Amino acid sequence: MMNIGRRGVHYLHTLNSVPKDLIEKGQGRVIEASLTLIRERAKLKGELVRALGGAKASTSLLGVPLGHNSSFLQGPAFAPPRIREAMWCGSTNSTTEEGKELDDPRVLTDVGDVPVQELRDCGIDDDRLMNIISESVKLVMEEDPLRPLVLGGDHSISYPVVRAVSEKLGGPIDVLHLDAHPDIYDRFEGNKYSHASSFARIMEGGYARRLLQVGLRSINSEGREQGKRFGVEQYEMRTFSKDRHFLENLKLGEGVKGVYISIDVDCLDPAFAPGVSHIEPGGLSFRDVLNILHNLQADVVGADVVEFNPQRDTVDGMTAMVAAKLVRELTAKISK
Repeated sequence: MMNIGRRGVHYLHTLNSVPKDLIEKGQGRVIEASLTLIRERAKLKGELVRALGGAKASTSLLGVPLGHNSSFLQGPAFAPPRIREAMWCGSTNSTTEEGKELDDPRVLTDVGDVPVQELRDCGIDDDRLMNIISESVKLVMEEDPLRPLVLGGDHSISYPVVRAVSEKLGGPIDVLHLDAHPDIYDRFEGNKYSHASSFARIMEGGYARRLLQVGLRSINSEGREQGKRFGVEQYEMRTFSKDRHFLENLKLGEGVKGVYISIDVDCLDPAFAPGVSHIEPGGLSFRDVLNILHNLQADVVGADVVEFNPQRDTVDGMTAMVAAKLVRELTAKISK
């Protein structure tokens, strides 16, 4: 299989005879076409929800199929369509555990995917790609009452998404981050946009007032030092039994613009979700995660589900169903 992380970004470097301004104009057209697709779909879905009435907040799915910032495997780029397929699988119904009906557009809509690979095929670098992701999230948020629920992709997407939510709301937010890893390296392997560095970018940008990281069990000295530097509340699995009552009764968001939830599928023990790039035993049970979500008191303004790797989901699509269930239950927290 062609390396999707290298295919696009180096392609235009071979076209030395093509004038730079011609390439830049072409890139600009592709960027505008990409944003126009998200903009128009968001407008359509926003108009529908407003016409139906009765929704203070409505979840809108946005796929970001990006995998090239992964330090190990790039399979998360293929996750969004697999999550959608599992969400609407006939083996289950379309109702969340708290009784929200997902086939009601006032509860859930879908604006499609940011065309990440097409953008990279045009030679668009990560600085601009991150800006495009942020702008796509803002386009969703402009269509009140839509709120973004982003389907990753690797965890690097959380930085541009959280940045967009914070900037659009006009201030910092609280972030609840469930993960086996803190993803707070300054520049993992020299990459400032690494999936292992997303929360360093979020914190240094001032986009989160409070960051709680839950499920950690692969954390080194830099992860702890960075946590202290940014005032992060890190809850490791080795003390989860002691922390359980607090984590299952969280109240977040007072005094800020809202709460964002980021779920890396590898927060779960691999017995529940084997289809991830970084298999780390000793994690949360699926019910642990749902207890945290269901009992959370917060105005959830956005969320993401990241790091599902379909290429490792070898047990009859089990992890796809796990990711889909997480999306369903997050939808229930966002939609009002």
